[in-house]
Parts: sequence; structure tokens; C-alpha cells
Amino acid sequence: MKRRIKDILAGILYFLYEKGILHNKIRVHTIDETIDELLNTEKSMVRFGDGEIVMIKGGDLMLQKASPEIAKGLARILAYPYEDFIVTIPGIFDTLSDHHRASRQFWKDHLLFCRKTYEKYCNPDRIYYSTFVSRCYYYASDRSSCDRWFAKIRKIWENRDVVVVEGSRTHNGVGNDLLDLADSVERIICPPSDAYGALTRILETCMQYGTDRLFLLSVGVAAKFLALELFQRGYRVLDIGNMDLEYEWYVRQAPDKIPLRKHEIIGERANREAAVHDREYGKYLEQIKYWL
Repeated sequence: MKRRIKDILAGILYFLYEKGILHNKIRVHTIDETIDELLNTEKSMVRFGDGEIVMIKGGDLMLQKASPEIAKGLARILAYPYEDFIVTIPGIFDTLSDHHRASRQFWKDHLLFCRKTYEKYCNPDRIYYSTFVSRCYYYASDRSSCDRWFAKIRKIWENRDVVVVEGSRTHNGVGNDLLDLADSVERIICPPSDAYGALTRILETCMQYGTDRLFLLSVGVAAKFLALELFQRGYRVLDIGNMDLEYEWYVRQAPDKIPLRKHEIIGERANREAAVHDREYGKYLEQIKYWL
């Protein structure tokens, strides 16, 4: 019964948004516009999904405990303080007609509980970019644009020397061609949980590289703070979140979310054992320059 009441309230709220009865001051670029901005400029990007908004409200995530320090820091970044440091949020305020049913319900529920957080902290003088740039497969009711989107995304790091900063489970580009257009790929492997607690160490390690490197970040909430710190020091940084997971689902044409074996291979020993049967894991280990 509680679930039914919540769904009804979420549906009513979203109806008011769609009909313009609740005035929406938050503007979000399309996925295509977001990709083109990243492809045609040297701007950095930080992404806010539902989890970051929940943390601003003081809620915990699976891999990161909440704190007032994190909440205040996220709120400052969400306010979009720098022109060349673009901020993405979910493009859910005008319509969800392009989402499949389960995704529509998820985001309606999210807005029911988090609408005021967006209205309080988002900058009304900015046009945000779309968080779905890195989650562009699962949500879509029509996935015919994914070929074009991923082809353009892969060109963002074409002929670039890339440093991937990721958790020990993530394996960005391992077993797929997501990063194949890069000139080189090196990796910094971070703790799989509470990466925010290791932020100083991660930042110092990243700064061992020159500003010619393009940084791709997949370290959860910590990525927001790391991206800003590196951006302010002259680096180009893209917070790509779970893009590799979406790309895997896209390559496999998965009808729904599916688990990936590589996420269960954790640590040097497990990866070396995997490399006996799959040379991709040996290549992955060669790319790792720092284990934190």
C-alpha cells in the first residue's frame, strides 16, 4: 500500500512538472549536446547522479558513508562555479517519455523526494549538461541512438594519453574497445569503498603526471572532489562514472541490467589468475602504475 501511495504521489508531481503547473527553472542540455561539448572543447566534466543528490541530503551510499563535509562540498560543486568545468545532472525535468517504464518510475520517485534539493542548490543562471552521457543505454526506451553516442564518446580521448582513476573492481575498457582509440592508457587503482577518505593520497598520485594527460575518473563520490582539484591545477578531467558498465550492456545488447564477471576479479592475484585464460587481464595489470 505504501508503495502504491508513493507511486501515485510521484506520478502527480511529475504530471505537474510536465504540464508546467510546477515551474521548472532547471535547464539541462541533451545527451548529444553534452557529448558535442566534450568532443569539441577542452572542458572538464563532473557528473551528478541520484546518489550524489541523496548525499547532499545526508544519506549514505553503498560505497560511501555520508558526512556534513561531503554534503557541503557536493552542494558547492552542484552550484556550477566554473565555466570550463561543466556539471551534469539527470535530464528529467521536462519529460521522461524517452525512458522505459522502470526508468520512468525510478526518476519519478527520485524527484518526489529530491526535487527541493535540486531547486535549492542548482544554479538557475546555468544550463546543465546531461548525466545520461555516461548512462545512455539502460534508461532508453529507444536505443537506436546509442551507436552514434558511443562512437562520438570514444573519439573524445582519441590520440590522447589517458590516465584512468578507478576502483579495484571497475576495469574500465577491459574486455571491450571503449578506450582503444587512446594513444596510451595508464591506471591508478583506488580503494573500492570510501575513496573520499583516500582523496589526498589519490590527488598526490594523480599529480605525478603532467597536465598533458586526460584523466578519466570512476571513483564514485570522491570523483567530484578529485575532478575539481585536478581541474584547478590545469588538468582536463572527465568524471565518467559507470560508463564502462553501460558500454558493456550496449555491446551485448542486454535487454536489462546484467552483472559482469570482471567486477568480481579484485586485486593483483585474482587478475593474474584471470590473465592465464584471458590476456586482457594481463594487459590491464601492465597499465596499472599505482595501487592505492
